[in-house]
Amino acid sequence: MALEFKSEVEAVDHLKQSYGKLTDEIGKVIIGQKEVVKAVIISLFSNGHSLLVGVPGLAKTLLVSTIAEVLELEFKRIQFTPDLMPSDITGSEVLGDDRKFKFNHGPLFSNIVLADEINRTPPKTQAALLEAMQERSVTVGGVRHLLPKPFFVLATQNPIEQEGTYPLPEAQLDRFMFNIPLDYPSYEEELQVVKSTTSNQNINLKNIVTSEEIIFFQNLIRKIPITDNVLEYAVGLVGKTRPGGPRATAEVNNYISWGAGPRASQYLVLGAKCHAAINGKYSPDISDIQAIANYVLRHRIVRNYKAEAEGISEEDIIKGLL
Repeated sequence: MALEFKSEVEAVDHLKQSYGKLTDEIGKVIIGQKEVVKAVIISLFSNGHSLLVGVPGLAKTLLVSTIAEVLELEFKRIQFTPDLMPSDITGSEVLGDDRKFKFNHGPLFSNIVLADEINRTPPKTQAALLEAMQERSVTVGGVRHLLPKPFFVLATQNPIEQEGTYPLPEAQLDRFMFNIPLDYPSYEEELQVVKSTTSNQNINLKNIVTSEEIIFFQNLIRKIPITDNVLEYAVGLVGKTRPGGPRATAEVNNYISWGAGPRASQYLVLGAKCHAAINGKYSPDISDIQAIANYVLRHRIVRNYKAEAEGISEEDIIKGLL
């Protein structure tokens, strides 16, 4: 089904309506976490990947599988463990009955991949996943296999347990468009969660958006115009995070070892365009950049020992920059 609209304004209106229907449908299963759902959908529509950071039991897996269900997408979950090998996720070549090698597709060949506890697996397997995220393909036995479109990785990380884990290096964290923190639900939300999950009610979710529509939205967002002053604000904001640079603030020079790279500027602009579209605007303004800045920057700035000793978080520094 080819999507056709008289104008791009009409297409943006369709995107906004689809987003509204999506959040309503997801809300039947996921109670609260509205900002998290919004961030995940923005990164999906912007063709980026996300890292969800939160303690166990905050329904990260349920959130991802629910989103996959309402989007009519194929969903696979990979539980990352210390003994997981790259071929376990990419697939491998096996010798068939006809004495010829055949490629057996791994769980990466799906539209939405949940990489559960990505920091539990060794760097070799992490690298295989991150290569697939970047290249949108897998190379096995010298042959390149393209991944399905759309392709979207949601990785989860538990911030508490660090024993027996392999933290992602900064260069690999940079592959994720958003780093989304999950917090505990409020008292009222938790009451509702417990009530709905301890009864025998069955919720049937409807498919709201097809894979063709998602690819259409991903292309549409790139076409949304942006004014020079908003573009300059995004690039200037990223420039401010670099210690020793001409735009760095005193706080940045004091508390940061490394700032964000150019990929942060690209994701700020793409994310702001999508944030504007889902809110019914046809071009992003500075408030759209500010709305997503924390998700884009929090995993791209590296605090020094002084910041850690004084209890200054990445969020505190970003808030100061905004």
